[in-house]
This record gives sequence, structure tokens and C-alpha cells, in this order.
Amino acid sequence: QLQLVESGGGLVHPGGSLMLSCAASGNTLDYYLVGWFRQVPGKEREGVSCRSNYFGINTHYADSVKGRFTISRDISKNTIYLQMNSLTPEDTAVYYCAAEQSARPDDCTLDAGRYRYWGQGTQVTVSS
Repeated sequence: QLQLVESGGGLVHPGGSLMLSCAASGNTLDYYLVGWFRQVPGKEREGVSCRSNYFGINTHYADSVKGRFTISRDISKNTIYLQMNSLTPEDTAVYYCAAEQSARPDDCTLDAGRYRYWGQGTQVTVSS
């Protein structure tokens, strides 16, 4: 059973940066597509970014984070990352990583319903 644990959240000033990490255990991420999502109270979970499995290079970003966020994966550490730059108060949310088995190297989606495995979330607060 795949387990995901996020870390790296915290309080940052507007314009600042954070890198979130998501460490996987119980299985390797080679054949999983991975994604980052975020949620604020009272709103639906929003897809932020996704990346296809190890054998593909497909990535996708929500319009709200394009050019500011970067998703990456380190297979040797079985970990995925979300580098977040130029943060604004609108980026404040609980951030979740997610994964789903996929053999397709082009499979990358921001549809939360596609993902079976989720981390517990990490709070990101952008405030002056």
C-alpha cells in the first residue's frame, strides 16, 4: 500500500518561495502519475500540478500557478516536490500530494477523482 507524507509547508511573506516535499513509502513511484492539490475551507480541492510516471515527461499546471510553480520527482528518493515561487496570499491553502498507478507515460491529470493515494496535507500560509 502506497503511503505519502508531505512536508515543507509554513508561513511565508508575499513574493517568497517554498518547496514542498512528498515522500512515498510502501511502493516505488515509477509507475505512478503524481499530482499536487490544494484546498481552502469552504472550497473544493483544486488541482495545482501533475506529472506523468517516471517514463514520461508530461506535466500540467493550473493557470493560477503557471510560471511560478514547478513539479518534479526524484526517483532515487521516491519523492515528489513542488517548488513554489512568487507566492501570493491567494496561494494560502492546505496542499496535498496524490498518486495513482498508471502505465501510460503521457498520463497527467488535475482531476482529483483519478487519484487513489493521498497524503495528509501540509499548510501553506502566505501573509505579511
